[in-house]
Amino acid sequence: MKAKVLIIGGGGREHALGWKLKQSPKVGELFFAPGNAGTQMLGKNIDIAPTDIKKLLKFSSDLKIDCVIVGPETPLEKGVVDEFLKKKKSIFGPSKKAARLETDKVWAIRFMQRHKIPHPNSVIFTDLQEALSFAKKPSWNEIVIKASGLAAGKGVILPNTFKEVREAIYKIMVKKEFDNGKKIIIQERLSGREVSMLAITDGKTVVPLLPAQDHKGMGIKVLTLVEWELLPLLLSNQKSLPKYTKQFLNQP
Repeated sequence: MKAKVLIIGGGGREHALGWKLKQSPKVGELFFAPGNAGTQMLGKNIDIAPTDIKKLLKFSSDLKIDCVIVGPETPLEKGVVDEFLKKKKSIFGPSKKAARLETDKVWAIRFMQRHKIPHPNSVIFTDLQEALSFAKKPSWNEIVIKASGLAAGKGVILPNTFKEVREAIYKIMVKKEFDNGKKIIIQERLSGREVSMLAITDGKTVVPLLPAQDHKGMGIKVLTLVEWELLPLLLSNQKSLPKYTKQFLNQP
């Protein structure tokens, strides 16, 4: 019997997940909560907010959903995976604790420091004046300013003047445009090519996915760059990659 799958979310990420799952002979009905115009062409959109965990649980039980996949970060932050597992429901996504690597940048930085994972030099502030004082004479030539919590992709600011620095800090800590504004990160800005290596794990086994690269503002050139430049870039920098990633890249 083919599986009934519920995908939580309503963005391009969920559309892409649904598009690929639709191609599987093991997948039957697809549901999206809440979905969008694109997902409606793949399955059925359900009028439930991604953060309404009680309604998502009820819908999954009523329709005997076989597997739930979480797309957005906000329901992960609210513990949707934990609540589904408590009810012994099959769901794909990190627990609330594991999701902190994405939902709490300050926690993630301290985690990387604790485990000696390479990352940009960073300073964390909880005081507005201390943040402004450091930003006037930072330890690096160029900086990045980040809100600690989820900000729908808007919480990372690359200022080029102190005026822009001050505006960014006030947006985060005073106006609280992104999260509660209690913590802010001022980080060394690194220049160069960016490559993301994503992996799926159950806590014991790690399965790497294909490498990806984010080209903001590059438009139609994206596919060509990813196809022709990304893999050679990774292969030429294997010394800095984890052991399992090297093995994955060198597979025939």
